[in-house]
Amino acid sequence: MEGAAPEEAPDLTAAPGAAEAELPPGVVAQSLGQYVRAYTARIRSGESGVLPVILAMFAIMLVFTIISPNHVFLSAGNLVNLFQQAAVFMVLAMAEGFALILGEIDLSVGFVGACGAAIAVQLIQPITTNWHWVPAILAGLLFCAVFGLIQGTLITRLRLPSFIVTLAGFLIANGIFLKILLLGPFSGYPNLAGQSDNLHVIYNLMWGTIDPTTSWIGAGVVVIGLGLVTWLSDSRRRRSGLVAPPASLSLIKIGLIAVVAIVVVGISNTNRANLGTLEGVPWMIPIVLAVLGVWTVVLSRTKFGRYMYAIGGNPEAARRAGINVALIRTVGFGLCSFTAGVAIMLYASLLGGMSNNLQGGQYVLYAVAAAVIGGTSLFGGRGKPLHGVLGGLVIAAIYNGLYLQGISSVEWQYIVTGLVLLAAIVIDAVSRRGAASGSVTRT
Repeated sequence: MEGAAPEEAPDLTAAPGAAEAELPPGVVAQSLGQYVRAYTARIRSGESGVLPVILAMFAIMLVFTIISPNHVFLSAGNLVNLFQQAAVFMVLAMAEGFALILGEIDLSVGFVGACGAAIAVQLIQPITTNWHWVPAILAGLLFCAVFGLIQGTLITRLRLPSFIVTLAGFLIANGIFLKILLLGPFSGYPNLAGQSDNLHVIYNLMWGTIDPTTSWIGAGVVVIGLGLVTWLSDSRRRRSGLVAPPASLSLIKIGLIAVVAIVVVGISNTNRANLGTLEGVPWMIPIVLAVLGVWTVVLSRTKFGRYMYAIGGNPEAARRAGINVALIRTVGFGLCSFTAGVAIMLYASLLGGMSNNLQGGQYVLYAVAAAVIGGTSLFGGRGKPLHGVLGGLVIAAIYNGLYLQGISSVEWQYIVTGLVLLAAIVIDAVSRRGAASGSVTRT
């Protein structure tokens, strides 16, 4: 009809659920139901997040609970042992996560962290230097950070492959570590035995416990603090018209935090001793949570963290956007080595000293495996410190369960861990392929 406005052609890309599949659930969800539907759409498109590792963890717990002698896998004593075994894997995986997010790899973290821990243990020996534990630990961690910064500088300024540079760092740090062990009175094995308070502090990083009453009070403070931060942050974003999850989802998150805190403290406060009393939250739990909290804030709430993800996703685009790629990469490797120092400090506490038998090469493989199993991508641009924690739990649960079955031989531990790692890599590759094909289809 003359003069009538032409009808617009229908948008064939506006299929039901397209927005939900394309955008994060919080962008399009105004209610809990919409959030669940959007999240389900993302899972179908390949963006499964931490769901696979959580399901794997439940499967491992179920299997080992059923087959373990007298079903001891979920006993309080064994679960606390599991937390202790997982602590080193968790923190080392969080360390490796910095390199993986950048799309790089750091093969040196095992022995670089060992150097830092050995420095701290040697400096607090009462019959030699007798340093206070605070500067001793800081000196060890400073060594790790400087070593990582040097490696990062070589990688970024000279444009060398991180694989080769950190492999060289692995060998150099191994040699330095053995030299450090020989500096003190205990050839090859400086230990934490003795009456010195400084020795006791580092020993208790893993073996010390917090009073049960104090544990409950501390858990309450943590839950209330995290709950207030979560609620106030989400509420402020909703009032400002910014992207925020529905209020019901915020309450569910706070409830889950409370449940986890109650379960962990309840398990830890159970008397785990065959004779006498052994109860309370081990100190390594708040230490791991502190590392997790600090690095989560750094990566998710700061400009530095956003730059890390941008570089890992597309370094050339990040450079064109004005990001100082060399500086961010260098600092990332420094933080990687620094965090590795924290991890091996916990290992020194678990071992009761430092030994020239430390398998630094084995631990770096566990670090990569734990990070990838937890959900960090080997291709860069995707990963969270939480992924390292979840992956570390999975690896420790496998080892713990096999040990309860009397299978303490390392060959089976390697085989099972390798199979789980391979499954995680396949899931990561398939999810990326699905996301890429989905984006092409919507173009």
